[in-house]
Amino acid sequence: MKADPKLSLIIKRVGKCELHSVAPKDPFVTLCKSIASQQLSIKAAASIFRRFEDLFPPDRTPTPERVMTLSDEEIRACGFSRPKVTFIKDLASRVLDGRLDLESLQKHSDEDVMQQLVAVKGIGRWTAEIFLMFRLGRPDILPADDLGLMNAVHRAYRLRKRPDPKKLRQIGEAWRPYRSIAAWYLWQSLSK
Repeated sequence: MKADPKLSLIIKRVGKCELHSVAPKDPFVTLCKSIASQQLSIKAAASIFRRFEDLFPPDRTPTPERVMTLSDEEIRACGFSRPKVTFIKDLASRVLDGRLDLESLQKHSDEDVMQQLVAVKGIGRWTAEIFLMFRLGRPDILPADDLGLMNAVHRAYRLRKRPDPKKLRQIGEAWRPYRSIAAWYLWQSLSK
């Protein structure tokens, strides 16, 4: 990050990168959590997801097979909206019928993974980018539509106004081929 002195200061302040320390091991669970957390606070999403996991005794692990045995009403009772129930069931059905092979995603290019994931109802570009960063450990992903990242860059670079995705991508060119790591540090800078 020598090419960016402002980011270098953030790295020194934040300390060791822990980008990959929090991702669930199971890609299906990761995507279910992503769907659950869309447009919700972290606390609300965690509460809903705990209730969802409770539907899967004894190990509390959602699998595509187990999800498809549940009624929409059972999933809704956990706090999921009707659209999110549809999204989770679409994800499960795609995994079950082979349209989405989660176990082989690691072998595909970033763009190919993006295309496969955004084909699932309710999974957009941002969710796919976060999956690439945190679950697949891809080092060069820049979620330029992320409001938190825009705010972090706005603050760190003392810009007059918050950057739009195009401006953020321009700034992010200096971080290649480690844009995922730069994004993680910038997110951390908001709380440190």
